[in-house]
Amino acid sequence: MKPVPPTAAPRRARRRQANRVPIPVYALLTLMALASVFPLYWMFVVATTDSATATTLPPTLTPGGNFLHLAELVFTIVPFVQSLLNSLIVAGTIAVGQAVLCALAGFAFAKLSFPGRNTLFLIVVLTMTVPAQLAVVPQYLIISQLDWVDTLQAVIVPGLVSAFGIFWMRQHIGSTIDDELMQAARVDGATTWQIFWRIAFPLVRPAAYVLGLFTFVYAWNDFLWPFIVLKSPENYTVQIAIKALQQNRDIDLGLAMSGSFLATIPLLVLFVFVGRRLVQGIMEGAFKG
Repeated sequence: MKPVPPTAAPRRARRRQANRVPIPVYALLTLMALASVFPLYWMFVVATTDSATATTLPPTLTPGGNFLHLAELVFTIVPFVQSLLNSLIVAGTIAVGQAVLCALAGFAFAKLSFPGRNTLFLIVVLTMTVPAQLAVVPQYLIISQLDWVDTLQAVIVPGLVSAFGIFWMRQHIGSTIDDELMQAARVDGATTWQIFWRIAFPLVRPAAYVLGLFTFVYAWNDFLWPFIVLKSPENYTVQIAIKALQQNRDIDLGLAMSGSFLATIPLLVLFVFVGRRLVQGIMEGAFKG
């Protein structure tokens, strides 16, 4: 066993001291974490009480015992289980579609040469400046012509590709895939599709994974477009089902928050299982950028 140099131990101690986070930073991060979690906790508190308790001053910060009763009402008033399943189908399909199709479009803009490539990409980027609400009317007319109103594909198909997703994947592919690698693959007889699917996509899979997760959360929480095109209760997504809980002008905050909390649980479970990979994908993209 080699003897440890006399300067090694002090050097390691200095390195550990340099990497140590100061206590004020820990305190600030703790406060920020509590501030981030508090809205979720407050939603649960209201979901266990009633509207009168939720509007009292000072507010009640301890949960009540009414959650199971309100949750039972949620599943009774609307087909909430079916709505959760519909949201899972819609959000999952859109997430996978965005990850693959946006990666395919980003690969074309980043690595393929065709007439008008830069102009088309500029048009795609400029569409990000247009508010999504402006596209509701023409989008609804197209869906009506296709006879897709009150169907899940009316919500799924418009969300399969996005300008942000194409921009995101184009930047990652452009900074990750070398032209020499593509030339070597072409020399070996690989087609453009094989280069994308077997070489480019596996290398940018973390970026596609992050895009799919963000898209899943956005599609799960989307309200405006599903509220316009979905009419039947059996086709409701979970956000429309929560809106259907308000059957009159009086808003039952406890009932509404109970439905909202139940709709948030799948996202919390998703983050528990994929949160680490999400952070790794974001950090990997940041270092590559």
